[in-house]
Amino acid sequence: MYKVFFNQKPIFLTTEFVNQTESSPVLFVKFSSAENILKAIKSKKIESLYLYHQDEDKLWMHFLRCFPVVEAAGGLVRHEDERILFIFRNKKWDLPKGRIEKNEAIKTAAIREVEEETGAEDLEIIKPLIQTFHIFTRHGKYKLKKTYWFEMKTASTKKLTPQANEGIEEAVWVSESEVPSKFKNAYENIKQVYAEFKN
Repeated sequence: MYKVFFNQKPIFLTTEFVNQTESSPVLFVKFSSAENILKAIKSKKIESLYLYHQDEDKLWMHFLRCFPVVEAAGGLVRHEDERILFIFRNKKWDLPKGRIEKNEAIKTAAIREVEEETGAEDLEIIKPLIQTFHIFTRHGKYKLKKTYWFEMKTASTKKLTPQANEGIEEAVWVSESEVPSKFKNAYENIKQVYAEFKN
């Protein structure tokens, strides 16, 4: 089962048929469109949505017909003193990430985006974490953002510089004890990345 977020609400892509409820309906993805998926998930009565197809490949094929994919990469960066790098963008706490450029390696994109968005230096990838998915709108069209996340580390003491032209207001090092308070106003995807990091 895969989890895709839209405005903090989860859409579950599943090959296992589940019993629907009023707050968690099930749609057959083969017979769905972007319009009726969005209409359902935007309803105030609905807390989550299930999209079903018994075949995983066909499940994704039909879903991507509705929402073309845009690939991005980013990092959960841990300083040698155990603090975690956060950014504040669009009025929420987030982790640095951005779109993968044409012919760019995923790991290269992840490091570049973290550097550009925060000014962090001397980044080293430790390991891949998870991939997250969310639906966003660009130029009036809804698309699926697939983000590849990596655990990174650095010992750099350079002052962080948030990338203002990307709408980033803050780039800060956060102690682990402060992370729960940031999560009170953070994207659900980020919580998944952090949970994977802690496992």
